[in-house]
Amino acid sequence: MQMIEHNPPAIYPTGPDYRHALEVREPRRFLFVSGTMGLDPAGAPGKDLEQQLGLIWDNLRMILASAGMGVDNIVRLTSYLRDRAYVTANQDARIAALKGRAIPTTAIVVDTLERDWLVEIEIIAAA
Repeated sequence: MQMIEHNPPAIYPTGPDYRHALEVREPRRFLFVSGTMGLDPAGAPGKDLEQQLGLIWDNLRMILASAGMGVDNIVRLTSYLRDRAYVTANQDARIAALKGRAIPTTAIVVDTLERDWLVEIEIIAAA
């Protein structure tokens, strides 16, 4: 499988952690992961944003591993944030989890289904 970044110079520039598009050539399979929350194994939310982001990335790693994949297989990510003030912490957690690898990503501010859910992340992975 080959991944090719596309950032046409004729449109607005991206930051170092963002790509306009990522072409995935000859994947054998895709994994579409539902929105994943910062909940512990008992279903309780983390006490704060930092803990929830840690739980989300732990949960995503476990889901990816169950399909024989890892974070290097993530090709698309969408974050749903309860408050726009969470943008930087969410971005920092994503950059750390992906070890600086830039992928197409979108962050949306929403009213979450449960007040204690501060962020939800959904991904698409390819292998």
